[in-house]
Amino acid sequence: MIRRLLYLVAGAALGGYVVHKLNRTARAWSPAGIAGRVEDQVADYRAALREFNEDVHDAVRQREAELQSRYDSERGRPALPGAPPGRSTRPSGAIDAPDMKDGT
Repeated sequence: MIRRLLYLVAGAALGGYVVHKLNRTARAWSPAGIAGRVEDQVADYRAALREFNEDVHDAVRQREAELQSRYDSERGRPALPGAPPGRSTRPSGAIDAPDMKDGT
């Protein structure tokens, strides 16, 4: 009698667990569950793209500052300490650059 009762309780517990797992799987594969997973993935991608955009923006700002400091050093203002020595930092095609069409 006790053995039968033990098997009945074990069967009920196992059955409850299986029903719980099946309901959870059914909710995960329902349209709302799929939409939730897709929404989470899109949010992750948006965050990664936002971070990439910020990194690119920072790099562009840093490069612009470097170029501006090199350009300013040609006009008599001090340059950044990272400018390579002996190399012309004057950009070609500047507004006040001499006209080199005829070699003069």
